[in-house]
Amino acid sequence: MTFRRLVFAIGLALMCLASVSVQAADEEAPDEATTEEQAAPAPSIYVAMDPPFITNVGQSTGRLSYVKAEVTLRVASKEAETAVKDHEPRLRHEMVMLLAQEKLEELSKPEGQEALRQKALEVFNKVLEEEQTGAEIMDVLFTSFVVQR
Repeated sequence: MTFRRLVFAIGLALMCLASVSVQAADEEAPDEATTEEQAAPAPSIYVAMDPPFITNVGQSTGRLSYVKAEVTLRVASKEAETAVKDHEPRLRHEMVMLLAQEKLEELSKPEGQEALRQKALEVFNKVLEEEQTGAEIMDVLFTSFVVQR
């Protein structure tokens, strides 16, 4: 009987240890979930630049060509949204200047529009850096893009 009691006591002790380690793992899991939630990116905030951009494009050869672009900026924080709104006049100016420098043939192609989008992203972030906002624009989106010849 003593041997049986010893085996039973050891088995009971092992079960208690296993239970304690499972409880410890369960207690750590919420901390890991909290860390994952903190590391997860914040939802995007979209800032429309209204009204749409309408400007002439290309060389004037008797007949003017126009581009109309609706632009929305994607940012990651309320601070960046505020910075974009505070400096929107300068950002709009930069966009008009970029559009005026483009060639009609390029803007008529998806590749040209993508190149313009990338240039705008670089220029906009440079403006926010110069203004020392600490904000960054994550993406420039054309929600509408029309070229009239």
